[in-house]
Amino acid sequence: MFTASRLVLARKRRRMTLAKLSQASNISVRSLTAFENGHKSPSGDTLMSLAGALELPSTFFTASDLAEIPVNEASFRALTKMSALDRDSALSAGSFAIAINDWIEERFDLPPVDVPTFPHLQPEEAAELLRARWGLGEAPIPHMIRLLEAHGIRVFSLATDCSSVDAFSIRHRGKQPFIFLNTQKSGERGRFDAAHELGHLVLHSEHRIPHGPEAEKEAQHFASAFLMPRAGIIAQDLHNTSLDRILVAKKAWKVAAIALTYRLHELGLMSDWLYRVTAKQLAQMGYRRSEPGGIDRESSHLLTKVFAGLRENGISALQVAEAVDLTLDELNKHIFGLAPIALEGGGELSSPIRPSLQLIENKRLVGR
Repeated sequence: MFTASRLVLARKRRRMTLAKLSQASNISVRSLTAFENGHKSPSGDTLMSLAGALELPSTFFTASDLAEIPVNEASFRALTKMSALDRDSALSAGSFAIAINDWIEERFDLPPVDVPTFPHLQPEEAAELLRARWGLGEAPIPHMIRLLEAHGIRVFSLATDCSSVDAFSIRHRGKQPFIFLNTQKSGERGRFDAAHELGHLVLHSEHRIPHGPEAEKEAQHFASAFLMPRAGIIAQDLHNTSLDRILVAKKAWKVAAIALTYRLHELGLMSDWLYRVTAKQLAQMGYRRSEPGGIDRESSHLLTKVFAGLRENGISALQVAEAVDLTLDELNKHIFGLAPIALEGGGELSSPIRPSLQLIENKRLVGR
């Protein structure tokens, strides 16, 4: 059986128009249109041509339907400025990640969802209330992705070929929250993006479209307040502080220097003049483009534990890729590169470098 919706998703995932896929596969646009509309099924040879052009196993196109993520359910930033190819590629990548998650959930007990919605609260209030509910106090958050996963949010990496998208989030079928993160950003930026998407999940999940200028402004404010809580920042005695102290404090809070400077100004702890001067100095030092001497990029603790558990049971990453009808390379793009990769020529397997990770506190990940 041929599944037409999967051909549509695969084409969008590869940022291809029908004309471009026709050129890559030597199949006419007319035939491709018939395949995607479900009016015609490809022959075995034609299916192999499609699989080769789209860099996916032929089994991908005969598995059960993969639902597309509706555009209005995703928290894209500057959606009107995003090309349709960029948008559709990212959404299709999200569909692939959901399929991977479904396979994992059939075999592991994962943390239940504990992500409340506060659509009628201001961002600052919502951030404070969520911190209280999650028992975070006013201290810096040691590991942002681990915190999200401990409360039932599934976090996957955005494929590197979706680099034009910073991040986005959804509540799949209105329930299960997902966050997809661009791994090409700095460690500090990645944490802020994660908090920003958490803001969308908390503020914009009930009858509110999670994109647009106002929603973005609210998510940005939420992220700032969640990572740098008012009481915790005020307690640091940073009123009209020096640039040197900001560079020290930003390491403790694991945020970008510009983000901390903005937060100090937002809280009335920095005058307008000093804010402009400090922001200009940071830009001259390169802190607008990157984060000199920054922290390591966070990865997924949950996925690390899952793949370790699979290896202990004799299940390789390649077998997982085959089970979800993806190539190993495609699988890796969605799981922070945690699957072992083959070295050319030698045929040996090498695991990518991973940060030191610990078990999610008070949560169990148990193989069924």
